[in-house]
Amino acid sequence: MAFLEFKNVRIAGISAGVPKRVINNLEMKNISKDYDATAFVETTGVRERRIDDRFTTSDLCCAAAEKLIFDLQWKKEDIDGIVFVSQTTDYYLPATACIVQDRLGLSKECYAEDIVLGCSGWVYGLSNAVALMANGGLKKVLLMAGDAKRHTETDDPLFGHAGTVTALEYKEGSNGFKFHFGTDGSGFDAIIIPDGGSRNVVTADSFIKEEIEGKTYNRLQTRMKGMDVFSFGISTAPKSIKKLAEHFSFDYLNNDYFIFHQANMKMNNLIVKKLKLPTEKVPSCMYRFGNTSSASIPLTIVGELKGKFETKLTKFICCGFGVGLSWGTVSFETKNIFVSDLVEVCEEEVDNKYVV
Repeated sequence: MAFLEFKNVRIAGISAGVPKRVINNLEMKNISKDYDATAFVETTGVRERRIDDRFTTSDLCCAAAEKLIFDLQWKKEDIDGIVFVSQTTDYYLPATACIVQDRLGLSKECYAEDIVLGCSGWVYGLSNAVALMANGGLKKVLLMAGDAKRHTETDDPLFGHAGTVTALEYKEGSNGFKFHFGTDGSGFDAIIIPDGGSRNVVTADSFIKEEIEGKTYNRLQTRMKGMDVFSFGISTAPKSIKKLAEHFSFDYLNNDYFIFHQANMKMNNLIVKKLKLPTEKVPSCMYRFGNTSSASIPLTIVGELKGKFETKLTKFICCGFGVGLSWGTVSFETKNIFVSDLVEVCEEEVDNKYVV
C-alpha cells in the first residue's frame, strides 16, 4: 500500500502566479453546438478563468517564486532544490527545472527535476520534495506546480492557466506530512493528448479536427471522457481520505481545511457530501480560475485562505485526483506560514535567453 510519512519538513510559504487577462465564461460563444454558458457555469462552477498564451508554466511559476523568495527574505544561494511539476514543460527536453535554476539565479549546486503529472501532481511533487529533505540533505526547496495549456484549446471553458510555488524548509522536530497514493493506469485514455509523444509522433494528421461529444479536437489537444473522470473522482477521493485517516489513526473530521483538486463544482460537492464535511472547511477557487491542473490546491490556499490561518496552528487535508488516472492525499499542519499576494502577470516575462 502506498502510504508514506516524512517528518522534519514544514511549509514556509505559498505563492501563485496567474495571467492578468480574465475570460468570463458567460460571455463566451460558439464553443460547441450544444454549449449553454449559463448551464455550464451552474454545473461546473467555473465562471472566470485566467488565460494568456504568451506565458509558459515556468513564466508564471518564476513570477510567483520571485515574489515568495522576497516575502520570505530567503537568500537565493540557500535554495538547494527545485521540483517542477507540470504537463506543459517549456521543451520536450531539457527539463524545465534546469532552466528555472538559471533563470532564478540559484546555486549551480541546486538539485533540479521535472515531474510530468497533472491533477494529482502537487501532492506527488510534495512527497518527492519532502522525501529529499527529511534527513536534512536539502534544507530549502521550491516545489513548483501548474499548467499553461498552450497546446490545448484556449476556448475550452473549463481550464485556466496558473503556476504555483510551495516553499519547503527543513525543521528538526516538525510533524511533517502523511500521504496516501494510488494509480489506475487502465484509465490512461480518460484524459489524454493522443499525439506528440514517442508513441504517436506528430504528423500532418495530428492537426485534423474530429468531433467528440459535440466538440472538435485535433490530436494535439486534450480530450476527456467526462463521465469516466467524474465517476473516478467522486469514488476515489473520499476513499483515499478515509484510508489515510484509518492508516495513521486520526479522525479526518478534526482537520481545519480540506483542499480538493478544483475539477468541477458538481464533482467536488458530491465528494464533500460523501465525507460529511462542513462546507466552510472546503474552500474553492474554481469560480475564479477554472481547473488549473496541478496548481489548483496551492492556488486555492492563496486565493481563498490568505489572511485566515497563517499565524495559528492549522490542520490540512489535500487531495488531488485525475489524469493518469492517479490520486494522492496528504495530511499536514502549518503555523507561521507566509502566503504571498496573488501575482498577476500582465507583461511578457520571457527572457530571450531561454527561447530557441
